[in-house]
Amino acid sequence: MDVATEEVVIVGGGIAGLATAVALHRVGVRCLVLEKAQELRATGGGIILFRNAWRALEALGVAHSLSSLCTPSFSRGRITHVVGGVTRSTHAHSYGSGAEIRVVHRKTLLMVLAKELPQGTIRFSSHLTSMETKTVSKTRIVLLHLQDGSVIHAKAVIGCDGIHSVVAQWLGLSSPIYDGRRAIRGLASSPQFHDLNMEGHQIVGEGVRAGVAPISESQVHWFIVHKASARADHSEDPKQVQQDIMENLAKGFPSLFLDIVQNTDLTTVTCSALSFRAPWNLIFGPSCKGNVTVAGDALHPMTSDLGQGGCVALEDAVVLAQKIAALTRRQGEEDAILMMDHSVGEAFQRYVKERKWRLAWVITGSFLTGWIQTSGTGWFVRLVREKIFLKFLYPRILKVSYYDCGKLN
Repeated sequence: MDVATEEVVIVGGGIAGLATAVALHRVGVRCLVLEKAQELRATGGGIILFRNAWRALEALGVAHSLSSLCTPSFSRGRITHVVGGVTRSTHAHSYGSGAEIRVVHRKTLLMVLAKELPQGTIRFSSHLTSMETKTVSKTRIVLLHLQDGSVIHAKAVIGCDGIHSVVAQWLGLSSPIYDGRRAIRGLASSPQFHDLNMEGHQIVGEGVRAGVAPISESQVHWFIVHKASARADHSEDPKQVQQDIMENLAKGFPSLFLDIVQNTDLTTVTCSALSFRAPWNLIFGPSCKGNVTVAGDALHPMTSDLGQGGCVALEDAVVLAQKIAALTRRQGEEDAILMMDHSVGEAFQRYVKERKWRLAWVITGSFLTGWIQTSGTGWFVRLVREKIFLKFLYPRILKVSYYDCGKLN
């Protein structure tokens, strides 16, 4: 049986995992990233990055590289209610400053992050199946058992392995709660999409919500979220999914959205059940245990209604590295490696303490936004949505995108 020893192991090579690796690299801490796939993951097509995400990317030192690969940011949009056919314009600046938005390819973001890491940092085809701890010479070691039979001894473990995280399960965090909805996403290309004028467009129907956001003048990221029973047998075949959207889910939607779905690259279509971690479990649950913690979807799965999942994962990376760097500076540069043996647990506790209340609010705000927008079209629901939620609560919820996670020194 092969046994290797590492300082810090990050489980998962998605956005959270690679961002955390870059953050640790910036503060001088070595790490190994275990990714179960054979290459960088590219599922999901596009990702919407709000101002808080760009601040985190600036701290990681990759904002300039990524922005050069993106179109200019946009802050205008439209919301169309299918019932009644009412369309209203929105502008991010009406809720405050700094709300510009960019949409990028997920794989582009992953490649930009991976490029910042030393060669050999990412180990592909490495699937974690179980973990345990033991004490060696008064030092707590985490044993990571991989699918190929190999074992890694780690002084610290950060689980960035997604919504069905092995690390989160080991910590004892509750399983995510199914939201009762399903999300479908994809990318579409067509010269006619310049008609979007670099604006976002959202469509709200009875129990369904959809949206499009431009990646370039001829390519858009789109999504549709609809109510779905957990026991329903939904096809994930891209062609059948496309047909179901055209004939059923998006019935009565503006022709532009239907054209976008029709021109979709079927290899980019993904389907996922929307789930979230109960905020109280995030606040009071075991988000870290000694030298083990979690970040990204492994820590805070949330519905996609605010588009904040990836954004706050980038924040996690910066804050986590800040806490580790603070202990390293306090103990002196000569102890940077030894610090990982006995004080990383303190850094993880500080990280969780700083993050949990913000993350609980983002999860709650995302859930409320989705619930109120797809809860019906009756007069009372419309009254609550238009006169109370959109005027008073929604602007406060949107301020989550103004958060500044700080810098890395």
